[in-house]
Amino acid sequence: MSDLPWLSLLVLLPLVGAVAVPFVRGSAALTKQVGLGVSLGTLALAVAVALQYDVDGGMQLTETHDWISAFGVHYALGVDGLGLLLVLLTVVLVPVVLLASWRDDEGYLDGGAQGSPAAFVAWTLALEALSLAVFLATDVFLFYVVFEATLIPAYFLVGGFGRAGRSAAAVKFLMFQLAGGLVLLGGVIGLYVVSAQQGTPSYLLSDLAALDIDTAAGRWLFAAFFIAFAIKAPLFPVHTWLADTTERATPGTAVLLVCVLDKIGTFGMLRFCLGLFPEASQWATPLVVVLALVSIVYGALVAIGQDDLMRLIGLTSLSHFGFITLGIFVFSSQGGTGSILYMLNHGLGTAALFLVAGYVVSRRGTASIREMGGAEKVTPVLAGLFLVAGLAALGLPGLSTFVSEMLVIIAAFDYAWYVGAVAVTGIVLAAIYALWMYQRTMTGPSVEPVAAGVRTSRDLSTRELVAVAPLFVGLVLFGFYPMPLMEAADPYVGELLEQVGVSDDPPEVGAPAEAEAHSDSDTAEEGEN
Repeated sequence: MSDLPWLSLLVLLPLVGAVAVPFVRGSAALTKQVGLGVSLGTLALAVAVALQYDVDGGMQLTETHDWISAFGVHYALGVDGLGLLLVLLTVVLVPVVLLASWRDDEGYLDGGAQGSPAAFVAWTLALEALSLAVFLATDVFLFYVVFEATLIPAYFLVGGFGRAGRSAAAVKFLMFQLAGGLVLLGGVIGLYVVSAQQGTPSYLLSDLAALDIDTAAGRWLFAAFFIAFAIKAPLFPVHTWLADTTERATPGTAVLLVCVLDKIGTFGMLRFCLGLFPEASQWATPLVVVLALVSIVYGALVAIGQDDLMRLIGLTSLSHFGFITLGIFVFSSQGGTGSILYMLNHGLGTAALFLVAGYVVSRRGTASIREMGGAEKVTPVLAGLFLVAGLAALGLPGLSTFVSEMLVIIAAFDYAWYVGAVAVTGIVLAAIYALWMYQRTMTGPSVEPVAAGVRTSRDLSTRELVAVAPLFVGLVLFGFYPMPLMEAADPYVGELLEQVGVSDDPPEVGAPAEAEAHSDSDTAEEGEN
């Protein structure tokens, strides 16, 4: 059983599903059921992989096969704590999106969803497969190939489904991402040159990490990788594609882009920037910290002034990705663990906010906040979930986003008091945009729907409630019990910091009360002696 290529199967299953779905004969409902079944099968397979994972760390379940021997390219997969958490996030969000988007083909605001249900399901499964391959790749060339390939389903999901103006948004998204990919290609070629100069060329991460890269070359290579990942994340000032995309795409597509695809950017910063170029990463830290702080504050300020609900939520992610990047580049166990947890918790919280906001928009017939109001009186369940998702965005204690945000803030203060002080303003501004968003959309007198025939009195259906329930369960569960996530992340962060040359104490994940009890008993015994 252990000899099975688990990771290849994990990537192959949704990929086969994506190819097969368009050939399903029958109703649109049957196509969606097949797609949902494939995504649930992928989830089950990922759980099987997680059960075999040893939390002590290290790259596990590895698969390595020669691909292009002349260039040192391998088909190589492996999973560690970072990859495992992002794989689990991906396989959870895809069935949630498919179930929540069940009726999006009936029309989504002005312009309607023009693509067929089969196309939406197929592109969603294809994006899932390629994203999983990105998080599992242990060969830089393989990573680059699937990194670029994710743009294909993402482009068609944005351009083929959603609101009027989606085609222009899809082109803008593609141009930014292709520019980043072109810069990344230069870095990939540079790695080949460096490895070839020091012996046999290889793109395996294990081989590249052992190279003695010249300081100047390392800094140029770092710059190429970081620029590509900053665009993908996104980070100020290369973020301008984000708001247009989330405004024009369907809520389900916005979840896939912001909560799955954009995580590739911060994943790459950890895996490649810090993992392959530790000296250059420390050299660039002051600039990156400034960009992260600007993203935190600017993203929150701009979100406050938005009238379009989906655009507002998209811009909040600019602020959140600033926190993630800050945690990565302060070089501490708290910051590294906090950034990894932030990636996961942001995925859960922002996915919940996008999907519930989508339910609100479909009922009101508009995404304009000024034309909403009074919904909490007639749709209390919808309003309640929208409030909880908004509170997750501002990091309310008791929800999982609080844990990761506090770890990053603590690490920021440890790095420099003024960095922590600026980062804290992001929390204050988040409270403003989250609570104001809820107040303007849900409280006050009822407002007549913009679109004729839209019913405002319909609360969440059973399907809609079941679709988003796992996200809220995760937000609460990991808010009170984050230790499983920290136990998976801590060994990876410790190994990474050791490689970078930084040593500090990781966040506590054990039972401090028990340790304190032992300490008290030892003190008592010493007193008796």
